[in-house]
Amino acid sequence: MGLLANLTLVFVAGFITALATGIGALPFFLVERVSDRWNVALWGLASGIMVSASLFGLISEGLANGTPAELGVGLAAGVVLVVVSHRIISGLEVSPKRYEQADFRKLLLILGILTVHSFPEGVAIGVSFADLNLDGGFSLLGFSVPLLAIFMTIAISIHNIPEGVAISIPLQSMGVSKWRMVWWAVFSSLPQPIGAVIAFYFVRIAREFLPFGFGFAAGAMIYLVLSEFIPEALELGKAVPGGGRAELVSGLVVGVLIMVPLAFI
Repeated sequence: MGLLANLTLVFVAGFITALATGIGALPFFLVERVSDRWNVALWGLASGIMVSASLFGLISEGLANGTPAELGVGLAAGVVLVVVSHRIISGLEVSPKRYEQADFRKLLLILGILTVHSFPEGVAIGVSFADLNLDGGFSLLGFSVPLLAIFMTIAISIHNIPEGVAISIPLQSMGVSKWRMVWWAVFSSLPQPIGAVIAFYFVRIAREFLPFGFGFAAGAMIYLVLSEFIPEALELGKAVPGGGRAELVSGLVVGVLIMVPLAFI
């Protein structure tokens, strides 16, 4: 397979994760609201999956391809990316209901904010495809796809579902139609396939930076869980008996169990 075919597959994987965000809006076709209990469990599930994928997959691969020091530098860089991203978008609120009336400059601003927010997930997908069509892997449509890439694509997709729910809740309250809720949920994650392609291309042309890449993706993912996913779950849990801790822990455990096979590949 040529480079263009590889890049296309990586883009498709990233696009699948973006589409998964739209799934978070689908429950609103059936119910008026998704209960806080289910939201807490979903955030817990996403957290367990992301941490496990980082530990069992990205960090493990990073150590296999480089030194602990190289991995550590990558981890630190990933954390810095998320911290800087949070500072950039802190205080910036963009109302999705106004997207349709936004001029070109406003749309560029919106896309920029979403890119900053979604880029770490896209990087994780792209780095996980580093060994695409190299030794080993799972045969898929003529490609030899690393199992880590399959796990990571599934992990990011599952993570995006509760994010889609979180995006859809305020949209529904503002009277946005259900299908437009699905569209804007997907739109919020469209930078992910772009980030995936950029990260994949970089680690393929500069293989010596692969351990840094794995560390970078893992650091960003783990810090996102600690700084965003868990706090979001705990905030939602305030309205649930017991603070939602049982639902959060249950989701975490299920997420870890889903990803345990990755540790034995």
